[in-house]
Amino acid sequence: MKLLFKQRFFSWFDSYDIYDEAGNTLFVVKGELAWGHLLRIYDANGNEIGCIKEKILTWLPKFEMYIRDRYAGCISKELTFFTPKYNIDYNGWHVEGDWFEWDYSIINSAGQNVASVSKELWNWTDTYVIDVSNPQDAVYALMLVLAIDAEKCSRRD
Repeated sequence: MKLLFKQRFFSWFDSYDIYDEAGNTLFVVKGELAWGHLLRIYDANGNEIGCIKEKILTWLPKFEMYIRDRYAGCISKELTFFTPKYNIDYNGWHVEGDWFEWDYSIINSAGQNVASVSKELWNWTDTYVIDVSNPQDAVYALMLVLAIDAEKCSRRD
């Protein structure tokens, strides 16, 4: 299952639309005013299905993920010098990325690819393609991509 993750061009807060290969909207992500990033994920019918909250006052960036109101896990950036590395405390997943953080893979505990993420260059806004192996993992993979994108955005500020 491929998801096209596209940031909205004119938005005061982080806002994204996520489409399937046919161009149908699957998810809408809306940022809210908060200390740190707060991103709410809605399905195509406008029902909230999850959120990502940045923890503030931490040494390195850290994001908590919730499915509805249930804590799902946390992603935190690890201190590295060259290749970015993230610690993920759910599903036994980890992220392997390239030098520029444009292309990376989400790998499960068995070493299998859960999702591949690639950034499309030459767009006005951040645009990613998320190729998810199992459609049931789509929301979790989307949450990781959102957290990593928010962390990169914080570094640019």
